[in-house]
Amino acid sequence: MATKAKRKEDTVKAAPPKAAPAKAAPKAAAKPAAKPVVKAPPKGEVTARVPATAPHALPRNPIMPLDLDNVLSVRVNMSAVERRAATIGTRRTVKKQWQAAWLLKAIQLIDLTTLAGDDTPGNVARLCAKARNPVREEILEALGVAHLGITTGAVCVYHAYVKDAVAALEGSGVPVAAVSTGFPSGLTPFEQRLEEIKASVADGAKEIDIVITRAHVLRGDWQALYDEMKAFRLACGEARMKTIFATGELANLTNVYRASRIAMMAGADFIKTSTGKEAVNATLAFGIVMARAIRDHHEATGYHVGLKPAGGIRTAKQALEWLSMIKEELGDRYLQPDLFRFGASGLLTDIERQLEHYVTGRYAAAYRQPMA
Repeated sequence: MATKAKRKEDTVKAAPPKAAPAKAAPKAAAKPAAKPVVKAPPKGEVTARVPATAPHALPRNPIMPLDLDNVLSVRVNMSAVERRAATIGTRRTVKKQWQAAWLLKAIQLIDLTTLAGDDTPGNVARLCAKARNPVREEILEALGVAHLGITTGAVCVYHAYVKDAVAALEGSGVPVAAVSTGFPSGLTPFEQRLEEIKASVADGAKEIDIVITRAHVLRGDWQALYDEMKAFRLACGEARMKTIFATGELANLTNVYRASRIAMMAGADFIKTSTGKEAVNATLAFGIVMARAIRDHHEATGYHVGLKPAGGIRTAKQALEWLSMIKEELGDRYLQPDLFRFGASGLLTDIERQLEHYVTGRYAAAYRQPMA
């Protein structure tokens, strides 16, 4: 890699992301005679550790000239990256109230997604309702965080349902993201892809997840890749652009790094691992390479770019591993919705089950936390 990660000695417990302290939980009411469904953890233990909002707004990453000299000089050591990825799940342990706080944070970073061919407006409306209230009220009350107004980071839909999602989320503060540019293959005509972006923005999408032409990377045609993404960014206007690479189809980690750096030069606000439709989607190895590309971009330009792993992240344990990696590689500031997202839906169900176990000591069936 071009740079080496700065690491501190690991501790047994990982400290949660830093943020302004939340208000202390209100005092519990007198217990009824009957045994309650849930029990509250020690007062304030979870509440004081759940960051609610980003500490401050950051300037948007601008379009800048293509500079291939630094990009093409980098070679990624695959073995070293894989060894680093293999240690992430073994070097830190997050338990009890710390785990609950990290999982609540993870919920705020989820782009809740419905990208099935049989989607209907009713299904989108239910998904948006889930985004507004991602965890059952009695669980939030037991955790002492009901007052925080926790929602997911965004709702991601096809263009056809942008208007439905915008209407369903009105007043919630949850943005709508649209997958665009011939998702998931990115092989529709170029002008059609541009028009799709503009149409989604016109319908109210605040974020656009665009798909690159993988062939540009595989052929090493970096100028064509830059020109394509620059055109997409201009079409996005004020909407944030999340660039999807389909990392599992880019042949090697060096290509992932180079595509990441070029996307950021073309003005990407986020770089995203996958569409979720490939055989190999988000892996920690891909995430490490992309995180270090983000760090290199920031060191070179002063601008921050976000990271979005998508596809295959289904368990709370996986979410904690990603959050730990981001904390170590990029720092606490990147554990906010403007700089990190999970592209997932099934993940939320497992997080809810873990939170209920923390409160009650029992694991609930998945249907008690239904997506729709």
